[in-house]
Amino acid sequence: MIRWFLFTKVGTSNFLCKSQFGFSYQQKFSLVNVKLKWVKDATLDDVVTFDKDLKAASTLVTLISSSPQRKLPIYHLVCHRGQLGLPIDLKLSTFIRRYPSIFLESHVLDTGGTRVPCFSLTREAQELHEEELHVLELNQSDLLTRLRKLFMLTRNLSLPLQTIDQLRWDFGLPYDYRLTFIPRHLDMFSFVKLPDKRDGLKHKIWDDELAVSELVRNSASQQIEEDMKSGCLAFPIGFTRGFGLKRKCMEWLKEWQSLPYTSPYIDTSHLDPRTDVSEKRVVGVFHELLHLTLQKKTERKNVSNLRKPLALPQKFTRAFERHPGIFYISKKCDTQTVILREAYDGGKLLHRHRHPLLEIREKFAGMLREGLLDRSKGLYKKSRRVVVEEDDPTKHGSSSELEFDIDTHEHYSSKLNNQSC
Repeated sequence: MIRWFLFTKVGTSNFLCKSQFGFSYQQKFSLVNVKLKWVKDATLDDVVTFDKDLKAASTLVTLISSSPQRKLPIYHLVCHRGQLGLPIDLKLSTFIRRYPSIFLESHVLDTGGTRVPCFSLTREAQELHEEELHVLELNQSDLLTRLRKLFMLTRNLSLPLQTIDQLRWDFGLPYDYRLTFIPRHLDMFSFVKLPDKRDGLKHKIWDDELAVSELVRNSASQQIEEDMKSGCLAFPIGFTRGFGLKRKCMEWLKEWQSLPYTSPYIDTSHLDPRTDVSEKRVVGVFHELLHLTLQKKTERKNVSNLRKPLALPQKFTRAFERHPGIFYISKKCDTQTVILREAYDGGKLLHRHRHPLLEIREKFAGMLREGLLDRSKGLYKKSRRVVVEEDDPTKHGSSSELEFDIDTHEHYSSKLNNQSC
């Protein structure tokens, strides 16, 4: 349950913008030392828990589906482990076996004659992946716009490929975007070598029409003309029930909201990083960044290396702790995830923010939960094994043994068919 404080009314904001008393003078020249406590929000924690294992499983589905024979031995999949975000002590094969509703296991012989696991997809998982590719194709324009705006937030219109890889899932980029998506838009992007010798991507074209933040766009649509003219736009703020905001903090927050809003798309080298005005700009940058993501959230570590590209001051992530009414930090799943509060009603993403790709992800998540539940009940344990002789493409024409579990696939297929009836 969230209590919303709306400091966006014309009269209130305009009055506070003109005020020269109390905190106002101090905030213009120094960073006010106010600390707000972190309070657990179970509904937003559920948003993070819902995605548990989904990114890793979806990435594996893409890798397997993209292979020539739509199956890959474990030693090929391990090469991509760094992109999966799995715990270090968790074996990849153990993770895959958790979800027999998605993955089918067989075995191949390696060059030394040792049997190694090989994984393919169930028919349902393959069909859902093809549906995902279709949705991506239909929403190419939206993806291109959001990616361009991300680059326009940066100082030099460029980002390391490593940083883009970290944000790939949150933006809905294809796993192989370097080979598929970017080559289709070489009129706007180019691969470059950054000054620090890292491989990067550069956006070639600045577009003034795109350089409008979500906060400015919403204020314009709500016709908050006086706030627009004064430049004192306020962020939507909400707190979890029981937050207990002290009077002093409430006064500071109102004054902070009344400070000038600096667009994240303009040069801010003139701002003193030790001021609250500068901090409001930092908040504005992350407010816009999260709005560009599919689910209005990202892991905190994903933005840890964005300080220089986004021209942010030292210790910029402390803005998350200082503004728990704008951002919620979930500590679920052994990581910290930053969530934009205003995008959610309880634990549900507001309809106007829902992207078509999220429906596909929800279907994948449903299959993961279904398969994990059935596996825990032992429904996949009794299965007959079939051994066939088949050429192993990894062994250059030699033959190898493959086994596959027929009952696992038949069980899940019949279950889905019964549900559809």
